Amino acid sequence: MIPQPEIPGVFCYRVEVSPEDVDQMGHANNLAYLRWALDAAVAHSSQVGWPTQRYRRLGAGFLVRQHRIEYLRPALPGQNLQVRTWVSSFRGARSVRCYAILNDGPQHQLLARGETLWVFVDFATGRPRRIPPELQKAFPLVEQSPWS
Repeated sequence: MIPQPEIPGVFCYRVEVSPEDVDQMGHANNLAYLRWALDAAVAHSSQVGWPTQRYRRLGAGFLVRQHRIEYLRPALPGQNLQVRTWVSSFRGARSVRCYAILNDGPQHQLLARGETLWVFVDFATGRPRRIPPELQKAFPLVEQSPWS
């Protein structure tokens, strides 16, 4: 089940598959999916009041520890897509963010799903740091993983 954009905590980022996204097979390459997911995460964070500048002022921010993506159908040149993203957990210095990438057509076919394990890191020391409560409150948890 794919969380709907109307569910609190689910953010919908729209993107069009550009010619630069397309590989020799005629569909979007794997790096494009990863870029869309990361762009959606940054846009979601900004939308809830945590733009890049706020992390800089805090002196800490998220770094990727691990990505996991399952490619189900190709994204084709000119296609409009929805990247739905949500945070499924916070634990200490770690957070899991999930993604569902869908064709923006009438059936909303699922093209890819994935999740990223993020670690909250102090910029000065490079060491993990507990995620502050005010940051956690900005992201209502949607406890659904794309792997369930």
